[in-house]
Amino acid sequence: MGKLFGTDGIRGVVGETLTAELAYQVGRAVTTVLAESLGHKPVITLGKDTRISSDMLESALMAGICSVGGDVMPFGTIPTPAVAFLTVQEHADAGIVISASHNPYEHNGIKVFNGQGYKLSDQMEAKVEELILYHTNIPAKTHGEIGTRFHGMRQMKKDYIHHLYSTLDCDLTGLRVLVDCANGAASATAPQLFGMLPLQADFIHAEPDGININTRCGSTHLESLAEGVVAGKYDLGIAFDGDADRCLLVDEKGNTIDGDKIMAVCATELRRQGKLTGNAVVATVMSNLGLHEFCKKNGMVLICTDVGDRHVLEKMVECDYMIGGEQSGHMIFRQYATTGDGELTALQFLQALKKSGLAASELVSCCPQYPQELVNVAVSPDAKQRIMQSEDLWAQVRSREEQLNGEGRILVRPSGTEALIRVMAEAKTTDIALRVANDLADYIKTMPQ
Repeated sequence: MGKLFGTDGIRGVVGETLTAELAYQVGRAVTTVLAESLGHKPVITLGKDTRISSDMLESALMAGICSVGGDVMPFGTIPTPAVAFLTVQEHADAGIVISASHNPYEHNGIKVFNGQGYKLSDQMEAKVEELILYHTNIPAKTHGEIGTRFHGMRQMKKDYIHHLYSTLDCDLTGLRVLVDCANGAASATAPQLFGMLPLQADFIHAEPDGININTRCGSTHLESLAEGVVAGKYDLGIAFDGDADRCLLVDEKGNTIDGDKIMAVCATELRRQGKLTGNAVVATVMSNLGLHEFCKKNGMVLICTDVGDRHVLEKMVECDYMIGGEQSGHMIFRQYATTGDGELTALQFLQALKKSGLAASELVSCCPQYPQELVNVAVSPDAKQRIMQSEDLWAQVRSREEQLNGEGRILVRPSGTEALIRVMAEAKTTDIALRVANDLADYIKTMPQ
């Protein structure tokens, strides 16, 4: 068995690569590592999204935690950032989330936060992996040393909702929004949150059945939201992913507002408030050239990290920056959260929108957008790294970059969660970007698997 943790925890198809047995071992290993490092019986929070497999994995994780002496606080169905927030609030030693984010329902995942609400360090992940892969016979506790489950924890989501509400300092009266909950974890919190606001909020895709999470809805499928916003004459459409740690928006004309534009708008508002530390925005190498142009024009510093909200957050913490995120909608507002939070992002944008007095399309026009095409190439898991290390591939990339003549760029990278290689091309026109991306994708398909 290879490395378990990817860029966003452990992911896999449930019953194939991610099993109840593995979840049980993860619970045992995480608890054992925590007990050894802390010197006391650990308390671990636990949340999940709406996938049909989440209940099974939750039970397995709780059994594993309690079997080696850990106590567990299960919050039930709740967004990923809520687990991070409540872990800190309840002074727990770690938090675990069962979710595969934007992936289809047959996938699931296990993500671990430390007691400060940040993703588990590489060193801690390595210790957990070592126990699971090479030392599965962890001694079980007996008698009074067996761990316990805390009851009544599902009501804790109210604390998270009130925390989000407290981040607003603007009256949102008069706004009309349509909210897409992706049939995921936001279904458990967004109706209550938006119900507290002095605006009109209507909801779609907020009836999870275990298998409809992310199905033609949410931040990865904005079509129905865009149609609803235009037909209903809403001011804004809001879309979350399965675990509500990301958010994308739709303006009143049905056009997508991605993470780059959200960052531009919210960074401008933070600077107006005197809260944009370092006058800086942290993004990733996937961010559009339009965001680069916006920051340069407005005297802001744009810092780009490797893809992944973990890398964004690390740079933000290192340099005390307040806002960062990804084009895909993972946005981190460090004044209020330790991880990406879709509902928090929606509130901060709504606040900026109301204060501006503009329509959403006018507000985001400050940040241009260059045509950008992304093509995913399915590869075998064993071939992914080998292909990425191929000199022939990079020769092909350099050749096509020369053809762009400095008026675009190419990014080829392996997915951190799936057996895919992602090819992104940016150019002056959509046709050029699509042609370059498809050419490189076709070349990768010919490479040995």
